[in-house]
Amino acid sequence: MARIGFIGGGNMAEALIKGVIGAAVFSSNDVIVSDVRQERLEYLANEYQINTTSDNCKLAADVDILVLSIKPQMMSDVLGGIKTSVKPDSLIISIAAGVRIEKIAAVLGDLAIIRVMPNTPALISEGATAIYANEKAHDSLDTALKIFGAVGAAVVVEDERLIDAVTAVSGSGPAYFFLLIEEMIKTATDMGLSQEVAEQLVLQTARGAAMLAVKASEKGETPADLRRKVTSPGGTTEAAIKTFLEGKFGDLVSAALKNAKDRSEKLSK
Repeated sequence: MARIGFIGGGNMAEALIKGVIGAAVFSSNDVIVSDVRQERLEYLANEYQINTTSDNCKLAADVDILVLSIKPQMMSDVLGGIKTSVKPDSLIISIAAGVRIEKIAAVLGDLAIIRVMPNTPALISEGATAIYANEKAHDSLDTALKIFGAVGAAVVVEDERLIDAVTAVSGSGPAYFFLLIEEMIKTATDMGLSQEVAEQLVLQTARGAAMLAVKASEKGETPADLRRKVTSPGGTTEAAIKTFLEGKFGDLVSAALKNAKDRSEKLSK
C-alpha cells in the first residue's frame, strides 16, 4: 500500500488522518506526520498509532503521497527545505489556502500536484472539499477523492481559478452560518428566552434545516421549494422573510461572497 505523509499536524491534518484510517483508505502503519511541536506528535502517535517525525525531509523521502497541511505563510520555507528530498513520482497535495500550484511547482519541479480547499466541518467528517489537479495529477484524482471523501463530500473543479469561488462559498461558508446562528441566539435572548433555551432551539433548528435540505435535495427538491412550503401567506414566516427581502438579503449575501472571492484572488497573488 502507498504511504501518505502530512507536513503539519494541525486540526485539519488530524481530521484527515482520522478519516482515512477509519475508512480504511490507509492503515495507521502507512501514515506519517511531521510537526515542530513534539507534544502534538506524541498526541497523534498515541491517538492514532501512526508514525511521527520532526524531520520534514525524512518524511518527504519516505512517502508516496505528501500532504502539505501547513499555513500559507509557511509554504515557502517548507518547500525550500524539502525540495531535494521529494521523490519525483510523489503526489503532492496542498490544503494551504491561496497557494497556487505554480508556486509549489516552481520549487519542487514538474510533479503531480493537487490543490484542495476543504472546510472546517471536515473535523466532524462533514466537510465540503473541492479538488483541482494539474495535468500530471489527473490519474491521481481518484486517490484524492478517496482521501477527502473520508471526511465528507469532495468534488473536482476543472479550472484552478474556481478554487477562489470555492473558498468564498464553502471554504469560508461555515462562518456565515455561524453568524446567522449567533444573531438568532442573541435576538432570542432579547425576546426573553434564556441563553440555554435559545441555544438549544437555534442549534437544533439549524441542524434540522440542513438535514432536511439534504434529504429534500435527494428527491429533487430545492431550498426554495422548502422555503415556499413553510411560508404560509399572512403567517409568521412570511413576515420574517419579507423583512429579509426588504433588507436586500440576497444582494447582501451576493456581495459578501464576491468580496470573499476577490480577497482570495488577491491573497493567491
